[in-house]
Amino acid sequence: MIRVAILTISDSASMGMRDDESGRVLERLVIALPGSVELADIVADEIEQIQEKLRHYTDELGLDLVVTTGGTGISQRDVTPEATVPLLDKQLPGLPEAMRAAGMRKTPYAMLTRGVAGIRGGCVIVNLPGSPRAVQENFEAIRPVLKHMIEKCQGDTRPCVRIKAEEAE
Repeated sequence: MIRVAILTISDSASMGMRDDESGRVLERLVIALPGSVELADIVADEIEQIQEKLRHYTDELGLDLVVTTGGTGISQRDVTPEATVPLLDKQLPGLPEAMRAAGMRKTPYAMLTRGVAGIRGGCVIVNLPGSPRAVQENFEAIRPVLKHMIEKCQGDTRPCVRIKAEEAE
């Protein structure tokens, strides 16, 4: 079971002015992995608040996966990537590349998302856009590699070829 935190980053949702639809979509997707949503929080588009939550999930709770939603666009208040990158030990550029490619099959606006992904300790952090539809599409794009990626980040030393053969059995 993958232990997950969901962090919604939205000024309006953090003030109770907007419903957190994207967070609920993510909860359903995580449970279907199968995964366990250990925490689901909402913060404003503020670098310090975002970083505080990310550090708590990774350093204190030692979760397997943190998925953020929101704050990845190009508006002035969108700061999720800026909050995430300094905390990463390693970036995983293939994940956002795959998510943008999947999104661009639906809309050219997907190329404007700036989400990042990477590893902090043994935890994978992935930034998703804020719309419920984009959350669904982006998560589905990376779903096939999540379990393998988390195992590798947490020290699995088996060759990837062997893992693929074992999964096929």
